[in-house]
Amino acid sequence: MTTTQKVHGPASYFPSIERTYGEPIDHWLTLVRNSPLTRHGELVGWLKNDHGLGHGHATAVVAHALKHA
Repeated sequence: MTTTQKVHGPASYFPSIERTYGEPIDHWLTLVRNSPLTRHGELVGWLKNDHGLGHGHATAVVAHALKHA
């Protein structure tokens, strides 16, 4: 990716997620991929309730993880 390309979609949230929660994005993606939960809404709720992510950040992580599973 060149510096002139702009990141779109869920990945555009990744820098903010890393700054806000102090973990690399791979940490969050691995959590989602290793979870026994499979439904988008369940995974978002789990990240919010058990790991303290905000709704938008949790949604971005889950959307990316499920799309690239």
